[in-house]
Order: sequence, then C-alpha cells, then structure tokens
Amino acid sequence: MFKNHPKGLLAAALSNMGERFGYYIMNAVLVLFLCSKFGLPEGQSTTIYSVFYAGIYILSLVGGLIADRTQNYKATIKTGLIIMACGYILLSIPILSTPENIGWLLPLTCVALFFIAFGNGLFKGNLQAIVGQMYDDFETEAAKNGPEALKAAKDKRDSGFQIFYVFINVGGLIAPFVAPLLREWWLNTNGLVYNAQLPALCHEFLANSGAMATEAMNNLNVLMAQVGGNVSDLVNECQRYLQIFNEGIHYSFIASVAAMVISLVIFFSSQRIFPNPAKKEAVKSIEYTPEEKAAAAKEIKQRMYALFAVLGIVIFFWFSFHQNGTSLSLFARDFVDSSAVAPEIWQAINPFFVIVLTPVIMWLFGTFARRGKAISTPRKIAIGMFIAGLAYLLLAIFSSIQGYPSANDFKVLPIDAQGAAKAHWWILIAVYFFLTVAELFISPLGLSFVSKVAPKSMLGLCQGLWLGATAIGNLLLPLGPLMYNAWPIWQCWTVFLVVCLISMGGMLAMVKWLERVTK
Repeated sequence: MFKNHPKGLLAAALSNMGERFGYYIMNAVLVLFLCSKFGLPEGQSTTIYSVFYAGIYILSLVGGLIADRTQNYKATIKTGLIIMACGYILLSIPILSTPENIGWLLPLTCVALFFIAFGNGLFKGNLQAIVGQMYDDFETEAAKNGPEALKAAKDKRDSGFQIFYVFINVGGLIAPFVAPLLREWWLNTNGLVYNAQLPALCHEFLANSGAMATEAMNNLNVLMAQVGGNVSDLVNECQRYLQIFNEGIHYSFIASVAAMVISLVIFFSSQRIFPNPAKKEAVKSIEYTPEEKAAAAKEIKQRMYALFAVLGIVIFFWFSFHQNGTSLSLFARDFVDSSAVAPEIWQAINPFFVIVLTPVIMWLFGTFARRGKAISTPRKIAIGMFIAGLAYLLLAIFSSIQGYPSANDFKVLPIDAQGAAKAHWWILIAVYFFLTVAELFISPLGLSFVSKVAPKSMLGLCQGLWLGATAIGNLLLPLGPLMYNAWPIWQCWTVFLVVCLISMGGMLAMVKWLERVTK
C-alpha cells in the first residue's frame, strides 16, 4: 500500500489514526450524551454539537496561522495533542447533572469541548500540510529523473491522501463501539438494561415533579419495567438510571485520553522524518525578476480564486454529510429498530465502508488513468455531490412510502405503535454506503486539491481554509434536526437532496476553469 509513496506517510497516518480514534469515541455519542446527561432538548444539544464541530475547523485556521507564523509545524501539532488530552480528561469526570449543579456543570462540559476543538485545530490542518509537503518533496526528487517520473509521482498524490484517509477511518471504525459497550457493561453491572428512549422520559419526569402526559407516563412505566428498574419509586429510580447510564459514557472518555497519548508518542518518535513546510520554503528562497514576480502573483491569485470557489461548494456537502452525527443519529434512534444495535454504533458503518471501498475507488481511478481517461479532481468532487444526493433520494423515497410523520409526532405515539413502525437496519446501511462513496470522491481528494493549489508558504493556512469551509457547513447542522422534528421526515431528506444537486451543478459549471488552474 505504501510502496512508491513518501517515507513518512505511514507514521503520519498512524499518528492521525490514534487521534481520530479518541475523537470518534466522543463524537459518536456527543449529541445523545448531551441529551441523556443534561436532559437538553435535541435542538439545543445539536446546537452545542454544531458549534463545537464548527469550532474545530474554524480553529484550524488559527492553528494554520500559528504554524505558518512560527514556522514550527511539529511543535504546533504536539501542543494540539496535549490540549485535546486535557479536554477529554475533563469529560471523563462522572458527575450527575442536577438542577442545582447544571449551571456550572454544563459550562464545564463546554469548556472541555473547547479544549478538544482548539487542540484539534492545532493538530488537524498542520498534519495535512506536512503530508502535502511530503509529496512536494517527492515530486521534486522524481523530476530529476525526467518528465515521466514526475508524472508518475504526481499521480501518487491523490492515492496518498486516500491512504491517509483510510487510516483516519480505521480509528473511526473501532471508536463508535467503545462508548455503547462500556455504557451497557456498566448498566448490566448494576442490574439494568440499555434503552435509548428512557433517559429523555426520566428527565421529563424529574423536571416536572412527576407531572407528565398520560401517554408519556405510561411509556415511562413500561420502559422502566423493561430495563429492570423499580416502578414503585420512580423518583429515585429515574435518578439512578440516569447516573449509571451516563457514568458508562464518562468512562469511555478515558480511552480517548489514552488515544491522545499514543498519537503523541507516534508523532514524537517519527518527527525526524517529517518535513517542515515553512522552513523548506525559506531554504529554497530565490531572487526573481519583477516580471517573474508579477507572473507568480497572478498565478497565486488564480489558485486562491480556485480554492475559494471549491470551498464554497463543499460547504454544502459537509452540511449534508455531517447529518450523520445529528439528524441521521436521531433517525437511527427514533425510526430504526435498535433492539440489537445501539444507535451510536451505526456511525461505525461509514468508516467501515471507507476502509473497504477505498481500494475499489483507487483501482477505479487508476484504471481510468491507465486508459488515458483520468478523472480530474474537480470532476471527482462533482460526482461525489451527485452520489451524496442519491443517499438522500433513497431516504426520502423510503420515508414517504412508510408514511413517517415528523419526529415530534412520532415520539408521542404509544411504545407498541412506535415499535411496529420502525424500519429495518438495511436502510441505514444503504444510506451510509452512498454517503461514504461520496465522501471518498470529495474529502481526501479535496485535501489533495488544496495541497496542489496552495502557495507553499501558506500550506497551513490553506489547509485551515479547507477545514474552515467544513466549519461553515457544520454551523448549518442544527437546521437538520429542526426540519427532522417539525416536518414529515421525507421533506427533511428532500432538502438535503436538493442541496447536493445544486452543489453538483455549481461544481460542473466551474470544472474546465478549475482543471486549467490545477494543471
């Protein structure tokens, strides 16, 4: 896999895999965890999630600027890992949320999330910048052996970023299982059973001093009996269930701390083989004529225009794709039979497909290239938007056929009626399949595109800009749950379908210009 690629690619990929493992443990459960721990409405939990998620990518701009300004990418990356570890330590403290302490406990949780976001901002884009510099150096060495060798080296860049992306998803594949397994183990240890719907009912009961709608009270009694709780003392039993339920999740964050330490050790032990993009550029400084400087400035301007054009398109992809942590997670909890599989575990499907499908996609791209019909990176991104649209088309058609109402209307139905209407797990498998294929056409190739067009003295900043576009898309995430809760479900998925198709059209309209710029 790593044959004919830069020497440091494996070490960078392993370091990123460790960090991503820790991150995805937390990310898989964050929205549902905020709901179950603090009793927050889904809209409020999703808002915190989207601000946190956006913060990661916005702060990547800060991280890129710091690395570019200090010319010390490696120290910036190591600092990021340490700060992230501090955030996960704060999250791992199992304190029961009560009306008396929520005023400081929820802000403390948000502080922990800020540490994770800031550390991620220092780490993520700068490691990608280092990988891009590896391929710059790789191509420079290949050029010494002639045009054919240079062309072969350039063809390795896209596949190199795809390999790098696979290792991200190895961590992402394992991580979603950690929190649910620890949570269920802790519940079973205390004589209880997992139920995804019960925490919300417990919070409602406690918040209203037992005053609930008749149907909600009936559902609470039925579910509490099913999990092994004492229905004759609901006040204490609701508190007990919430405490134990969330303690199991807190313990899983300790694994995130361990993952940060492992990633730091890998990076620290391998840093000698990594290039330093800014310092490399300083060493290669050359005097140019005024005409050459003007031509270079024009080229840089065109490349930055191309970069911002693509960034404007991918905002809407990330808005659609990252519904996997919000409205799609809620759909898995509410509308899909999760009696055998916890809702969070469905997020492992995406990294599983990334690992399985990446070799297939690489073979497909390689086949077209060998036949002289290579697909340009901008065209790949446009195709990816179309494939993402197919995921939401399938979900919209399925939800319409099933006659699903809004989530708010569905959740007030009796438990038996909800159970009878729930979908089989195959629908999530199919949706995540299409979203993953779309991701493989867009995300790793987008990173490759940025590394191609970015001025070498601005690698950290430009990788940060790519992540900043992701941030804007994430700020739009709360719109998904709002539509999900208020509209018939098929209408919610149709909005994402239209967004994907419009983005595809915008990308296709710019393809020829983008291809010229990136030659």
